[in-house]
Amino acid sequence: MTWLPLVEEKQLDDITLASHTKPIVIFKHSTRCSISSVALARMERGPAPDSVDFYYLDLLKFRNISHLIAERFQVHHESPQLLLIKNGECVYDESHSGINMAELTEQVQ
Repeated sequence: MTWLPLVEEKQLDDITLASHTKPIVIFKHSTRCSISSVALARMERGPAPDSVDFYYLDLLKFRNISHLIAERFQVHHESPQLLLIKNGECVYDESHSGINMAELTEQVQ
């Protein structure tokens, strides 16, 4: 899996548009949180679906983007948090120990 860095607010427009042709995942990561590090490692160990773009948000550096994600996709902010975006909407979100690649893969299909 290749993480695409989410570092600009404008990327949310691009993500929303792209999600109409393929699923998009946003992983909101707190670099100071051990639970977030464990969730990230779990994601990176599992086989990722080829049809998905994976975005990584360092929410400590880009807290404003994290807040915009919550507003745009109508989800409660969590950290760590995984969101699956399809057709411009968040169709699945998970946080903390619930984050894993196997469940995400099921949700993609």
